Amino acid sequence: MDTMIDLLRRFEQLNQIGASLSNERNLDRLLENILLAAKAITHADGGTLYRVSEDRQSLHFAIVRTDSLKIAYGGTSGEPISTQFTDLPLYGADGAANNSLVAAYSALRARTVNIADAYAAEGFDFSGTRSFDQMTGYRSQSFLTVPMKNHENEVIGVLQLINAIDQATGAVRVFSDADQRLAESLASQAAVALTNRLLVSQLEGLFEAFITLINVAIDEKSPYTGGHCHRVPALTMMLADAAAATSDGALADFTMSEQDRYELKIAGLLHDCGKVTTPVHVVDKATKLQTIFDRIQLIDTRFEVIRRDAELAMLHAVLEGTDRKAAEQGLQETFRAIDQDRSFLRRVNVGGESMTLEDQERVRRIAKSYRWVNADGSKVAFLSDDEVENLTIRSGTLTQAERETIKHHIVATIKMLESLPWPKHLRHVPEYAGGHHERMDGKGYPKGLRREEMSVQARIMGIADIFEALTARDRPYKHGMKLSEALRILHGFSRNGHIDPDLFDVFLRQKVYLQYAEQYLDPAQIDAVPAGQ
Repeated sequence: MDTMIDLLRRFEQLNQIGASLSNERNLDRLLENILLAAKAITHADGGTLYRVSEDRQSLHFAIVRTDSLKIAYGGTSGEPISTQFTDLPLYGADGAANNSLVAAYSALRARTVNIADAYAAEGFDFSGTRSFDQMTGYRSQSFLTVPMKNHENEVIGVLQLINAIDQATGAVRVFSDADQRLAESLASQAAVALTNRLLVSQLEGLFEAFITLINVAIDEKSPYTGGHCHRVPALTMMLADAAAATSDGALADFTMSEQDRYELKIAGLLHDCGKVTTPVHVVDKATKLQTIFDRIQLIDTRFEVIRRDAELAMLHAVLEGTDRKAAEQGLQETFRAIDQDRSFLRRVNVGGESMTLEDQERVRRIAKSYRWVNADGSKVAFLSDDEVENLTIRSGTLTQAERETIKHHIVATIKMLESLPWPKHLRHVPEYAGGHHERMDGKGYPKGLRREEMSVQARIMGIADIFEALTARDRPYKHGMKLSEALRILHGFSRNGHIDPDLFDVFLRQKVYLQYAEQYLDPAQIDAVPAGQ
């Protein structure tokens, strides 16, 4: 019999279990805790937790435990349950309710079933139980099967407990009325906790799907940023985990909970969401003259017009008495000069790390050296002021105005993210995502923050963003750097106040760069990294 002291103890245990269930975020651990708690408060040797399938046609084995047989499947056991058990059908082939299986009956009728001895029970099919007993030498006797109903009184799972153990004698006993009431109370609390966890998971899944939708929109707009939106969060989490694992130095006190990691992950996924506002011809500008198309083609056409005009001028001169041989020789010299200037402009249009002052001056000289007749019949400058500005870009392919347009994406990102009603556990997302272009010396943008004004997470994202950009192979304007080259640049950045030197030290010592490279870089990019770099 249940003593008053035992009942009070178990009621107190039930209250503690209810509080702990509401705090569990991991679904597998939650399901496991529900079953273990039910076994504990009823003194059951074994038990199974079933979940109703999404189509409500079957019961899925979620957790299985039998202490005396040392059986543990699902949850944190490390033993996958899907390979051991098949789902229990709730309906037969003819559509009739499957009332022969006690777990199915409990789910369909939303009733608790308390059976003293499975071998003597009538109305239920325990052939599967008997087969299990024959294989294992077990004796399944008392059964307590309890439906788990959510706030809408809908059955979402079933708790099935086997063989209540008398604590004084160790013998198998019947589940008492107190056991049943406690199990039903726990099942009710567990259903609420499970429903809440599933709802949160569904909302998180929906939220992340919207984030993916934004990144897909950016990807569709520009294939050169879609990979970036995926890789930066991955590298961010690698470096964050390495920093959290550091036990000495400036980052020894830096830790992250599961909620902290999720918050940083979301920030990483959203760090460039403002790029939806950036014109695609700026994002994808592969050459200096590219807008919707590469305007070097227009310059090629002008050169052809100038060649034609030079040839016509030569023919007119010959008709007017000029020596033909001398005229043709002069024309060939003009053609050579035109071809040389055209080849030069095509070369500088590609862009690069640095353009010399001499090359910039040559562009301006070409702009003044030629005049051409446009479609209106007017003689105009060979190159427009805009074309001269673009062709004399010292480094890369972007003008200063276009760089400001690109930089504005982070302003748009911050504006977009700060406008959202973030829940408490995600309130730092705008700060983390919006700080990846700041510098430790205050010379970054858009806010000009210094190192002490930034969180560790924002500084982590800054390193991830730069390293990904240096090593990316899908940019239209550059090749993906090798590891040694990218790390050499980052090393310089760590010394001149651009990135956090302590985080860069972790990046090197923990070989975060190699972990990332093995997953995302071409094998040809993974070269030897000099010691001390």
